[in-house]
Amino acid sequence: MRLKDKVAIVTGGAHGMGEAEARLFAKQGAAVVIADLLAKQGEAVAAEINAIQGRARYVATDVTSETDWQSLITETIAAYGRLDILVNNAGISGSAVGDPDGLDGWHKLLAVNAASVFLGTKHAAAAMIPNGRGSIVNISSIMGFVGGPESHPGYAASKGAVRLYTKAAAAKYGPSGIRVNSVHPGYMPPMLNATNAAGRASKIEATPLRRLGEPIEVAYGVLFLASDEASFVTGTELVIDGGYIAQ
Repeated sequence: MRLKDKVAIVTGGAHGMGEAEARLFAKQGAAVVIADLLAKQGEAVAAEINAIQGRARYVATDVTSETDWQSLITETIAAYGRLDILVNNAGISGSAVGDPDGLDGWHKLLAVNAASVFLGTKHAAAAMIPNGRGSIVNISSIMGFVGGPESHPGYAASKGAVRLYTKAAAAKYGPSGIRVNSVHPGYMPPMLNATNAAGRASKIEATPLRRLGEPIEVAYGVLFLASDEASFVTGTELVIDGGYIAQ
């Protein structure tokens, strides 16, 4: 088991990529805390993990709230005694806010996608420092590297912020033994433009491997960065996009 006896928090772990990560982490021996606002789904995922002899619990968390982050870290340590891994997976797409030129949407995207990563990293690192080690994996996007006429400017800005904040955090927390890396998925479900027929066709055509990705393919990349196998990897990006940004 690649995460035997580790304790991990996965934000947005109730569905999509976060759920795939949580299930894989548990399968690999970690105790997993699923942090999400989707209580019914989060509790169901935790229950299913526990039913197959894994260890998991759901904690209702608004990742834009510093108070919620403090409570999440406290509850995790109370339940499992430590924190080894944080996956900052929670996020929203540009389609969730509508108008690409709306200021409210801009603020919401930056809060959910970028400020949450700052808050999670800050509080998780504080909990990891006494142990002298830890791994933080921040889920960005290919839109953290490139833009496009279809991409929401606030979404691209938020994911670019995650990419560079990850480097700054890696430099800051590296002397304490904490690694911080980012992962950049390409097109795959449950992204809205990868689930409708027209969106699928155009995204497949734009991807050199000529298919969409699957959440489990991202989860395995996150697993590597979270594990001790990546013990000398920090401040870098893992792109899992079927070759999209290689063009």
